[in-house]
Amino acid sequence: MREQVRIYTINKGALHQFVAQWKEKIQPLREKLGFVIVAGWTVEATNQFIWVQRYEGEGSWEAADQAYFASDERKAMDPDPGRLIARMEQYYADPM
Repeated sequence: MREQVRIYTINKGALHQFVAQWKEKIQPLREKLGFVIVAGWTVEATNQFIWVQRYEGEGSWEAADQAYFASDERKAMDPDPGRLIARMEQYYADPM
């Protein structure tokens, strides 16, 4: 099953703030829309938050991801947790 690895480099000094907002706002909405959060980690030395998700809902991953960002709930996040991200990487990973 395809999964996605996301690596966020967070603005200096904001890692714990980002994680708290991610747990409160982003994770529940992702799960509501059919995504499964597999795991998440922080790397304090590099101000990084790394997480893995997979999509188990109907339709394509891309459509579900677009629906997430287009949702009223995502647009209403205030303050937006994304403001704390300095750099974002995302990769699809397939099992061996």
